[in-house]
Amino acid sequence: MQLRLTFSEIQKMISDKTGQDIPICYGGEHTLRISYSKFIMKMTLDLTVERVLGSDIRLSYGGSLGVETMVQMALNQVKDRPEVAGMLETLDGNHIVLHLGMNPQLGQIFERIILQDIRFDEEFVIIEFVPKAI
Repeated sequence: MQLRLTFSEIQKMISDKTGQDIPICYGGEHTLRISYSKFIMKMTLDLTVERVLGSDIRLSYGGSLGVETMVQMALNQVKDRPEVAGMLETLDGNHIVLHLGMNPQLGQIFERIILQDIRFDEEFVIIEFVPKAI
């Protein structure tokens, strides 16, 4: 089974939560490109889904000059917050693991499905999963 979300739907969700318009687009089959421009400065972040294992998603990131350092600083600030604790694991280099099953609401979803892949095409984020046998 697949769940498909358009990039514009995701951008609207981000905008509704943060008040920021942050364009996201296709960067490759497993890579999402996030761009942010302010005046003459343009920053780009590529977020790549390396592996999906159960409710854990291993990601890598890379970007324009200085972006990787900013991401590392932001990750260090948020990983100890109570609402994120246990869900975010930073690894060596530019790798992180999201333990989505550690979130109470998402954990309930992962009791019912097996996540198989997260990939992208020119228009959609495609989440592939199968229901668990009950």
